[in-house]
Amino acid sequence: MLRWGILGTGFISHAMLGAIRDSEGSSVAMLCGRNETALSDLSARYGITQTTTDQAELFANPEVDVIYIALPNHLHRAATEAAMTAGKPVLCEKSLTTTMEDAQALIASVQAATIFFTEGLMYLAHPFMQQLVTVLRDPSVGELRSVSGFYAADIWQVVNPAGGGTLYNLGCYPASLLHLVVQTMCGEDAFASRSLTAFGNIGKDKTLQDASLSVRFDNGVLANLMSTDSHGMAHEFIIVTTKGTLRFATNPWLPVAGENKMIWQPYEGPARDIMVETKHDAFYHQTKMVERALAAGAKEAPRPSPRLSDSLEIMQFLTDWEATALSQDTAR
Repeated sequence: MLRWGILGTGFISHAMLGAIRDSEGSSVAMLCGRNETALSDLSARYGITQTTTDQAELFANPEVDVIYIALPNHLHRAATEAAMTAGKPVLCEKSLTTTMEDAQALIASVQAATIFFTEGLMYLAHPFMQQLVTVLRDPSVGELRSVSGFYAADIWQVVNPAGGGTLYNLGCYPASLLHLVVQTMCGEDAFASRSLTAFGNIGKDKTLQDASLSVRFDNGVLANLMSTDSHGMAHEFIIVTTKGTLRFATNPWLPVAGENKMIWQPYEGPARDIMVETKHDAFYHQTKMVERALAAGAKEAPRPSPRLSDSLEIMQFLTDWEATALSQDTAR
């Protein structure tokens, strides 16, 4: 039985607490948060007997085997460093951080401690993504030529300005999926060799609220991504190859318990539905992934979940996107 310590009492903790409750291999040993009302409500709802408002107490608890960090992303570095110092493995919510300086320091603390760590891009642990990798590796799909995707949600009223804006709230999803696609179809080193242009709109909180990006990888693959916190509730992701197109009919970043669907449309011949049906959502599969990794003595997650190097590449991409978009906005 893997005993979890949960750091944070926001809405994302509900999803993870439900997943841990549903797994026969996990339980919650302690819940930690600053908001005593939220702490009390969560402990009552999920039957957690040990609670604290002190992070140090959580990290020092010998009954806690692994920490789930569900704090706002600008707090991830400090919490991870403290957990590493205490010798605790960590599953840390996305985005990794909000700056490359913090990201590099966070990863350095993990490498120095030689303890398990993975970034909580939960959708990558779902069988839907494992099926995607299988499809992309099939020679009959052809060679990658371009990718387009966007994620939109009208959440600007509730996001934390310290979180860095839309790229670190939502853009990390299409960015990380683009990373997986390029890496799978073009090789481990292909994603880092690129040039990009980007534009954005600044919101009332002085962060990027809308952001668009065009990328040309050095191998000739093109990509266009967009992320917005200002409107809608929509998603799209299309992979174009020399043989056809692969489109997600259901949300790739929120794979559900039930049916998840991709559509392969060859340039010649009928379309083919690719279905992945499971009994559990992505948070459950992420929980099981951590259970298996720790049981095996692994220091990082297996692909498709992000390894340390993957998380750093995704962060570099997000910070490059942000810097380029902000420079264009300033130029106006």
